[in-house]
Amino acid sequence: MRQVLIADDHPLFCDALKRAVAQALPDASLIEVEDVAALHAAVDAHPELELLLLDLQMPGASGFSALVHIRHQHPGLPIVVVSAHEQAAVIRRAIAHGASGYIPKSTPATQIVDALSKVLDGDVWVPNEVRAGGSGLRPDEAGAAAQISGLTPQQFRVFSMIADGLLNKQIAYELGVSEATVKAHMTAIMRKLGVSNRTQAALLASHLAIEADVLTPDAGGPG
Repeated sequence: MRQVLIADDHPLFCDALKRAVAQALPDASLIEVEDVAALHAAVDAHPELELLLLDLQMPGASGFSALVHIRHQHPGLPIVVVSAHEQAAVIRRAIAHGASGYIPKSTPATQIVDALSKVLDGDVWVPNEVRAGGSGLRPDEAGAAAQISGLTPQQFRVFSMIADGLLNKQIAYELGVSEATVKAHMTAIMRKLGVSNRTQAALLASHLAIEADVLTPDAGGPG
């Protein structure tokens, strides 16, 4: 059976996505998760996934970080971003980070069905008004994406909590591990990221933030 994973913590929009998937893929089996930890577990447990619908703002994600990480861990899995962010610059950045499509949450249901069908056919789908133009990623953003993509799923969770400002004891509590385990993760994360402290790690995460550059010079304002 064809499998589609919906990663979104907003029940109303999840219902809209489920209806769209039912029309685009009537025989699909739907899997739903509400945070990044469950997302990684579901992707690993279902290697035959045909499509991932990913909310950028779900718990455990920071900006484009979850997209970047999943894209690297599972390069053959088509990912469609579903987001309340509708700015053209944000959409272009998502595509540059490897998304196969970008569906603003204000998109009519019929267009969502069309978007999913196009992506399943191997095309890239973005709103019509965003098709013209485009841009690559800034070197600092591309560099941050490359470094973060090499983290293991558990390291990525710790990294995301660091970016959110959590202390080691808070991270240990959230993950159900010892502070010594968190410190070991921190050492490995800093080595992989090429940083020497938490502040530098958080700064790296900030390059993938959504709000930082929604009005880039070539974006032409909000999309």
